[in-house]
Amino acid sequence: MEIAKDIGIVAVRIVTILPLLLFFTLFMGKRSIGELPVFDFLAILTLGSVVGADIADPEIEHLPTIAAIFMIALLQKILAKWKVSNRRMENLVTFEPNVIIENGVLLSDAIKKNQFTIDNVLALLREKDIFHLSQVELAVIEGSGKLSVFKKTSGPVIKEAGFPLIVEGKVFDEVLEFFETDRSWLDGELLTQGFESTDDVFFASITKNKFLQVSPKHAQAANYPPFLI
Repeated sequence: MEIAKDIGIVAVRIVTILPLLLFFTLFMGKRSIGELPVFDFLAILTLGSVVGADIADPEIEHLPTIAAIFMIALLQKILAKWKVSNRRMENLVTFEPNVIIENGVLLSDAIKKNQFTIDNVLALLREKDIFHLSQVELAVIEGSGKLSVFKKTSGPVIKEAGFPLIVEGKVFDEVLEFFETDRSWLDGELLTQGFESTDDVFFASITKNKFLQVSPKHAQAANYPPFLI
């Protein structure tokens, strides 16, 4: 009998809470569903925790849960309006966009600052049908964690796929073997491009025609100002 009572309480809470949660999610705005800035993400995460606990545990008071949902949604709405009128506040609670590729060169410090890896960046580029860094004029990690890419419209562009050969100074010898070449060839190519050692290389890729594209360690953006918004 007690179990049936608890199930009944849970059913009533689901029927009352979900429409309320839907209303306040729509009240908070579509941005809370899409890009998920930091505070919006925390607000939705907290809402989920509050609602989940309320539905699963019949002993939790129901009215305080409703009050908590209202206060969380209201706080998010107030903060969203404050961010619009106060740029400093916007900077405190969101991530700024960061340039991570400029003119085909990976910017190692910017990538690490955003806690991305070379693997992450290459995977995001492949999702955009970009298989060689020379095709990229500019790439920006947005505050949402997405990658925005401006492709080159002029200048030399390699139409082949680039295969990772050096990652943070480590050479993939099996890739050299696949392309029927060796460390001597690699050292010569690096020297031609001004690199005395693989330790100076953050990333390098090779194509079937043995074109070597190299990104040095600690490269900085030089041709573009920072994206502040």
